[in-house]
Amino acid sequence: MIGTLNALVDLVESGQAEELDVAALASAHGTTEYHLRRMFSALAGMPLSEYVRRRRMTLAAAELTGGAPSLLDVAVRHGYGSVEAFSRAFRAVHGISPAEARRDGGPLRTQPTLRFRLSVEGSTPMDVTITHRPAFVLAGHATQVPLQHVGVNPRIQQHIAAIPPEEHARLKQLNDTEPAGILAVTADVEPDAPEGTPLTYLHGVALQESTVVPDDLDALRQDAGTWAVFAADGPFPETLQNLWAATATEWFPSNPWRLRPGPSVVRYREFRGDAAACELWLPVEPA
Repeated sequence: MIGTLNALVDLVESGQAEELDVAALASAHGTTEYHLRRMFSALAGMPLSEYVRRRRMTLAAAELTGGAPSLLDVAVRHGYGSVEAFSRAFRAVHGISPAEARRDGGPLRTQPTLRFRLSVEGSTPMDVTITHRPAFVLAGHATQVPLQHVGVNPRIQQHIAAIPPEEHARLKQLNDTEPAGILAVTADVEPDAPEGTPLTYLHGVALQESTVVPDDLDALRQDAGTWAVFAADGPFPETLQNLWAATATEWFPSNPWRLRPGPSVVRYREFRGDAAACELWLPVEPA
């Protein structure tokens, strides 16, 4: 996977960013576009699309400050059909217009070329179980929230707080399959979505495929498949978020599995003040 990620970076650097065929590259390296984009986002700290945009604007800034005569030529060379679209993208990255960069030389925000390396220290011990589950349904109360990588998401907190205690009790009674208990489900996330992108958050439980879902509940149906279950115990939400990152930096590069499309599911086993024992369920397939 590390070699594949570096091959992807090399493709961006080759000047083919506007024709970037991630699916073809992933297939040539024996993986999937979904997994490759998810791993890039997790390890780089930004989606691939954002990295491509930053690198384009870094190279464009160098051309402008180096005396490029035509703003339109620079825009077209970096994949933009008009000076207006290029100027918007340039300002979003650098905070100044292309004309100001050419006139004043900056200040400019440079995006260095990424290079991925695998750490073999195993600094984050992980308790992992691989389980195959028949088709099941995630049922509960869903809402749209913005993607947030660090800290407690206030929109999720508000959603949970609005659910009455008696409704939590009803959900627990409905639960009739694994993963057991109340679940925090994150779905409909693009593999390289930037922070702030809307996603579906469902607060609910798992039901057997044959169980009738009450009309007042939202439902996410899951096909039969394999799940990697990672256990975590410690300060909340830091421990869970660090575990998510460790799956990308340590577990997936070292194991013959890759992510498949589907939701991520958190099962909370115990809350102790600011700490929690939980499980992170990720849908996987053989690499």
